[in-house]
Amino acid sequence: MSHAEDHEGTRRDFLYYATAGAGAVTAGAAVWPLVDQMNPSADVKALSSIRVDVSGVEPGTQLTVKWLGKPVFIRRRTQAEIDDARAVDLGDLIDDNAQNRNDMALDASDQNRSLDEAGEWLVMIGVCTHLGCVPIGDGAGDFGGWFCPCHGSHYDTSGRIRKGPAPENLWVPVAAFVDDSTIKLG
Repeated sequence: MSHAEDHEGTRRDFLYYATAGAGAVTAGAAVWPLVDQMNPSADVKALSSIRVDVSGVEPGTQLTVKWLGKPVFIRRRTQAEIDDARAVDLGDLIDDNAQNRNDMALDASDQNRSLDEAGEWLVMIGVCTHLGCVPIGDGAGDFGGWFCPCHGSHYDTSGRIRKGPAPENLWVPVAAFVDDSTIKLG
């Protein structure tokens, strides 16, 4: 093999690699906008976490806020509501799981569903788990919690399904107190 043939092979290899590299960069540049458009928009990112002032919520009342396009019930329960919720035998529940609390599998005890240790604060997604209606509160239904009039689902004072077609408890979002009067959702 002559020195000239050796040189041509090296140049040919270089051209192959350079062409393949340019093709990969071009393909990446063409595909990136398609992938990037699947990211959430700036307004969605801004609303993924909100802070709610609960200083005006009195015991026995609730505040409803909109978060990620869904109603969220923030209820400050009375001691009687807490006692009723904690007296329920978990074996009597239709759904014995506590959904969506930091993606941990917990039982549906009131302690696992309430925001604070005392059980005074309850935060739930206000969407019926049957067909997505918004239940009414303030002691509605057969168990003193929430009632979905569309199909007759009854939830107790801890937001657990007790009667009706709904298959799951009202969902509990990720929430925490950031100070004495502010709850952060998300």
